[in-house]
Amino acid sequence: MDRIASGWINGFIGVVIFSGSLPATRVAVMQFDPVFLTVARAAIAGFLALGLLIAFRERRPSRGDILSLAVVALGVVVGFPLLTALALQHVTSAHSIVFIGLLPLATAIFGVIRGGERPKPAFWLFSVLGSALVAGFALTQGLTASPVGDLLMLAAVIVCGLGYAEGGRLSRTLGGWQVISWALVLSLPVTVAVALFHRPETFTGIETPALLGLAYVSLFSMLIGFIFWYRGLSQGGIAAVGQLQLLQPFFGLALAATLLHEPVTSAMLAVTVAVILCVAGARRFAR
Repeated sequence: MDRIASGWINGFIGVVIFSGSLPATRVAVMQFDPVFLTVARAAIAGFLALGLLIAFRERRPSRGDILSLAVVALGVVVGFPLLTALALQHVTSAHSIVFIGLLPLATAIFGVIRGGERPKPAFWLFSVLGSALVAGFALTQGLTASPVGDLLMLAAVIVCGLGYAEGGRLSRTLGGWQVISWALVLSLPVTVAVALFHRPETFTGIETPALLGLAYVSLFSMLIGFIFWYRGLSQGGIAAVGQLQLLQPFFGLALAATLLHEPVTSAMLAVTVAVILCVAGARRFAR
């Protein structure tokens, strides 16, 4: 299997895992404070990552890598989880998932800025079209559902795109799972301290679904998914493999409807299908 094909396979697995993040966060944030949920998931994943780094005796990142790891940490360890957790207090996971359709464009833009990639002009046409469909959906809703929730989701997409691109670039030299592991470990002093400060007075009243939601976002969304995702970005290209994120709304909406019994409107489905169709065109002109 060549490097490009392997990148697309790894990227696809990462997207499937990430698709459960918003529904799981939606369940967890019903009983956990958003700040606690953000830092707790990062702290749990951080200790697991530390164990992996020690077990495999991985070399420490160089001084030049520290700033990039800090960007990754701010983007995907803290920024995206916190902003989405706050947003999900105002909007349903089904509504927020549609905004994930903006992630490929954000990732591609930062891939050009930070990764030095140069997709063809037609690539941007398909990427912008997919993003415009997502933005159009939000406008047709009039942003009346919750302007605050939508703005938080938009901010989450921007910081996440930066974190994805920076991590994909760094993965070329440091390794895919090593990038997210070191970012989590470097964040541990802050995430543990804030988690202890914001911890619930008691966990007695926390129901099983919320605990399972916390477990999912800690183990899969914060660690395992990134192992595949960053490897895929480094192998297949940040802008190209990043377009696989257009599939995430489809999987996420299915999970939201199946597990949470949230309403999925025909407009949501139509936008999601249209956005997914854009991935074929964008993929063709990504290089």
